[in-house]
Amino acid sequence: MISDEDKERVRQATDFVQLVAETVELRQRGQEFWGCCPFHGEKTPSFKVNPATGLWHCFGCGDGGDVFSYVQRREGLEFLDAVRYLADRAGIELHEERGASRGPKKTRLMEALGEAESYFHTMLMRGKGPGPDSARRYLAGRGFGSDVCRRWGLGFAPGRGSLVSLLREKGFSPAELVAADLAQDRSGRLVDRFYDRVMFPIHDEMGRTIAFGGRILEKRDNVAKYLNTRDTAAFNKGKHLYAYDRAKEAMAATGEAIVCEGYTDVIAMHEAGFTNTVAALGTAFRLDHVRLMERQRVSRIVCLFDGDAAGQRAAERAVRYLDQTSAALLCVVLPDNLDPMEFLSERGADALRAVLDGARPLMEFVFEKRLSAHDLSAPGRRVRALQDMASLLAPLKRSVLLDEYATRLADILGMDVEQTKRAICDAPVRDLDEAAPATAARARRASVPERGEEHSSADYAPAPDDYLPLEATDAAPAPAAGAPLAALSSDERMQVAAERELLSAIATRPDEMRGYGERIASLNWCDERHEAMAWAMLSTPDGSAPSDVVAAATAVVPEAPRLLSGGRVMGESELSEQKRLDLIVDTAELLSSRRRIRQIRARLKGSLPDEASAEALFAEATALQRRAAELSRALSSVSSE
Repeated sequence: MISDEDKERVRQATDFVQLVAETVELRQRGQEFWGCCPFHGEKTPSFKVNPATGLWHCFGCGDGGDVFSYVQRREGLEFLDAVRYLADRAGIELHEERGASRGPKKTRLMEALGEAESYFHTMLMRGKGPGPDSARRYLAGRGFGSDVCRRWGLGFAPGRGSLVSLLREKGFSPAELVAADLAQDRSGRLVDRFYDRVMFPIHDEMGRTIAFGGRILEKRDNVAKYLNTRDTAAFNKGKHLYAYDRAKEAMAATGEAIVCEGYTDVIAMHEAGFTNTVAALGTAFRLDHVRLMERQRVSRIVCLFDGDAAGQRAAERAVRYLDQTSAALLCVVLPDNLDPMEFLSERGADALRAVLDGARPLMEFVFEKRLSAHDLSAPGRRVRALQDMASLLAPLKRSVLLDEYATRLADILGMDVEQTKRAICDAPVRDLDEAAPATAARARRASVPERGEEHSSADYAPAPDDYLPLEATDAAPAPAAGAPLAALSSDERMQVAAERELLSAIATRPDEMRGYGERIASLNWCDERHEAMAWAMLSTPDGSAPSDVVAAATAVVPEAPRLLSGGRVMGESELSEQKRLDLIVDTAELLSSRRRIRQIRARLKGSLPDEASAEALFAEATALQRRAAELSRALSSVSSE
């Protein structure tokens, strides 16, 4: 707990008017200072601060209080955190910190860190020898000249105990240097923590040095590329953002925050005019980082990730915070595996602004990228895609957004919505820092051949569970709830059965089925290998024997004989042959139309390239609904005969 005495010390040490003037333009009227309220939009000032009483009030929204309540409201903090915020600002060490840490004072650590920044910077700018020269060449090669190095306080750590010697001369104890993570104790000998590295100083929101990131100049075996300050009494990597002290005003002014992945990216972004940019510090993007940006009332957080697999994983990790912030979480992954610094160097700030303006909702990007690693051509493979996506969405299992995302996923995969939700809720919440995304190899992608291409049957050898079992497509009860294939929607299971009936009809009546070729060509197949079989059989010459037609199908899908043997409708004795063929094709087209409508619905829920695309999809869905109604009436008339 924080004592009343400490609270009063903090209150007395805070210049309330100066604090408010950081974000509000104030004008003095007698003993009071007036301005427009920072907590609601207004054009006529109705917000006042009285330095004599230490109170504030807004006559527009009716809110008011003391300096602590003001900081709570402005920074989005709880009361005790507001006291700590003001204590840090005033350089006051609270008794709770001394009692809890039992180590060197936080203020002493920050003083040591500040001295270290000054030393590192001097070594970079004025140091002699191969080390400083290499550091200057490295930074110059990234477009960071002397002016940039000065503005950002960049430095060079020579190591060899030079920093320890300097700070010991300035009166800092070994315990203080170790506690600040500037030094390490090696069998009783104190050595520099950072050695032969370019140094990036990290500041808190008030601009005070709290940590460092150091990058090696040349790759060395078993040496990390980046070395970051460990968590200390002054620094917590999960709660701080690189350059937040520089970016917070731009965030508040623009209502937007941009999150990158590296120090050099952030510097390049700021130097190019994107001054609302920050980066996480040696850790994944976390909820505390989101909360920190929310203090500046941002409405958009754009995650600007590198265009590689690590960038995709970073986007997936951020998904879990979608329902925990009022800001829209958006995502941009740069093309050609470029990072922001490379993109700016090659294409310029205007090109990057256009990319940022086109930022997509984070979940839409993750859906597309994660599912692109899966072959969705076969129902069994879509079940595996569901299992993979369920593990990704598991952190949202108790979120109000679950229905929306489960419905979208079900539409894309042709799944039952309730079973999709159940799969998500049953999936364990993984540590996404350790998990890698699904890969194309793991998904065992299998393409369908274009008509006329030469392929061997081995190219399309299916996994054992890629095809639905017969009992899943029969009129008999579907698989029990909880069985993997039960997640498929009833329409999907029926369409698989209808496609098999269609294939059986082609196998037994190839010449008659050629007359339906145009309709068959328009089908949206549930299983793309069924389509490959259909075209292989319809491509046989007129008059081919059924055995030759089956052989053509087997050449592209080895399991064709088993699949073609299960047809039932052609054996129906109550209908004429023509009606049986019409029934088979009508049923397949009806279910295909419904499938395509679901796909369009899922597409319309995401973002589209332009309004014309949305209109075209809507028109297609409308036409398909009309066609589905016609087919339903036709099938109803057959059943009533």
